Amino acid sequence: GRWEVEELKENAVPGDRGLVLKSVAKYHAISAMLTKAFVFDDKPLIVQYEVNFQKGIDCGGAYIKLLSSSNDLNLEYFFDKTPYTIMFGPDKCGEDYKLHFIFRHKNPKTGEYDEKHAERPDVDLKKFYLDKKTHLYTLVLKPDDTFEILIDQTVVSKGSLLENMIPPVNPSKEIEDPTDKKPDDWDERPKIPDPNAVKPDDWDEDEPAKIEDADAVKPEGWLDDEPQYVPDPNANKPKDWDEEMDGEWEAPQIPNPKCESAPGCGEWVRPMKNNPKYKGKWRAPMIDNPNYQGMWSPRKIPNPDYFEDLHPFKMTTVSAIGLELWSMTSDIYFDNFIICSEKEVADRWAADSWGLKKLVASANEPGMFSQLVTAAEEHPWLWVLYILTLALPVGLSVLFCWPGKKSDEYIDFKKPDIPKQVTKGELKEETEEFEDDELEEEKENEDIGEDERREMEDTKRELIKDTKKMGREAPVSDIYDDEEENEVRDEEENQVVDGSQGDRSNKSDSEELKKEAEEGMGDGRLKSVRKRRARKD
Repeated sequence: GRWEVEELKENAVPGDRGLVLKSVAKYHAISAMLTKAFVFDDKPLIVQYEVNFQKGIDCGGAYIKLLSSSNDLNLEYFFDKTPYTIMFGPDKCGEDYKLHFIFRHKNPKTGEYDEKHAERPDVDLKKFYLDKKTHLYTLVLKPDDTFEILIDQTVVSKGSLLENMIPPVNPSKEIEDPTDKKPDDWDERPKIPDPNAVKPDDWDEDEPAKIEDADAVKPEGWLDDEPQYVPDPNANKPKDWDEEMDGEWEAPQIPNPKCESAPGCGEWVRPMKNNPKYKGKWRAPMIDNPNYQGMWSPRKIPNPDYFEDLHPFKMTTVSAIGLELWSMTSDIYFDNFIICSEKEVADRWAADSWGLKKLVASANEPGMFSQLVTAAEEHPWLWVLYILTLALPVGLSVLFCWPGKKSDEYIDFKKPDIPKQVTKGELKEETEEFEDDELEEEKENEDIGEDERREMEDTKRELIKDTKKMGREAPVSDIYDDEEENEVRDEEENQVVDGSQGDRSNKSDSEELKKEAEEGMGDGRLKSVRKRRARKD
C-alpha cells in the first residue's frame, strides 16, 4: 500500500498536511519509534489522533497500534503479527461500525497473551464514518484500572478493565469438569405423553385435510376448449438457430388472450375446501414427567488456571506506534498523533490542531436550505414533510386573515359617527321621529298601573300650585331646560302683545304652565328614548 503526506481535499487549513492512505485493497503498514518509551506505572496513558474518511468508508480500518517493547522489535519488518500492547481506533465493514479498544494481557501463570476487547459503545457511530469530517479520537487509561473513550472530546464509552472487558481479565475460580459425563438414565424431559391416554373410536386419521367443494358450480362463460397458454404468434425463429444442434424450434408460450375476458380456460376442476372431518394424526396429550430431573450440567471443579490480576493497567511497556491497515477505500487522512500523560497537554494539542480544522469546516458548511435539500435528496420522503410544513401555516393564515365579504348589516354597524352639519329638513325629520317615539312611549305607558297614574297626577298638581304661588316672576329655568324656557317666554310675549291680562291672563298662564309641565314630563320620557337609541347605536 502507498502513503502520501498531503492536505485535506476539503476544508483544509492552509499549510497543514497529514498522512494519507492512498491505495485500495492493499495492506498498508507504517510506524515510528517513540522518543521515550511509555511505562505503565502511576501515570495515566492518553492516546489521541485525528481521522478523516475523505471518501467515506466501505470496508477498512483506521486504528493504531502501540507496539510492545522488546529486544527484537524492528520496524523495518512491521506487519500484522508484530506484538502490540494496545490497539485503538475506528473500524468498519458493511454495516458493522466499530470503535476498537483492545489490549493484550499477559497471563501471570502461563506467560501467554490474550486479547481483551472493551464492550461496544452504546452510541450510534455511523455519522463519524460517513460525514467526511475530521474527527478526534482519544483513549484515556488511568492507573485505577478505568478507561474512557472520547470522540471529538465527548465521552462515548467508559468502564473498568476488570469488569467491562470481553473475555474478563481474571478467569472464574471454578470451571466445568471436562471429564464429567451425563448418566444414561438422566431424564431431562419436563413433559411426556400420557401413557394412559387412548385414541377415541371416532378418530379417523385417514381423512384428508382438503376435499372437493361439492357445492361449487362452473362459472358461466368458462372456455373448456381453450388452453391457458398459446404460442406467441409474433415470435420468429432466430437466424442462428441450428435444429441439428438446438433441436426443433418452438415459439415461446404467452397467456391466451381469449382467457382475459373469460372466467377461465381449460378443464374446469372443483375447488378444494377444508375437510370438517379432518383431525390429523392422533397424539396422546402431554403431562408432567414424574421422573424429570432437570437439565444436566457438568459438576464444577477448581480452575487449575485461575489467577487474579488486580491491576491490569500495568501492561507491557510501549516503545513504538504503527498503522497496519487494509482498506477498500482510499484517501483516509491521519494527523496529529500524541501520546502523553497530562489531559491538559492533550487538550491544548487538540485546540491548536483539530480545533482549527473544526472552525474551518464550520465556516464552509452550507446554509440551512442547502442542508435540507441534501437531506431530501438522500431521503425523498422528506419533500412531503417540507411541503406540509410550509403549506400548513400558509393555509391557516389565508383562512383566518384573508378579508371576506361583509354583510350590509355589519357595514352599517361599523360606520363611524362622523360629525356633519344638520339641515332644517333633517332636523324636522328627526323631530318627527322623536314625536313618533313619544307616541310609542305613551302607548307603553297606558299599561302602567293605576297607582302610578295617580302618582303622576299628584305630581302635576303640586307643580301647578307651586307655579301659581311663584307667579310670573318665578324662574322657569328651575323647572325646564333652556330650550323650553325660550319657548315659554316667546309665548308670554305673544300673549302680552295680544292684550291678554287679568284673570284671563292668569288662567292662560296656569293652563300654559300646566301644559308645559306635562310637556316637561313628556320631554323627560323623550330624553330617555334618546338615551336608549344612543345605546342601541
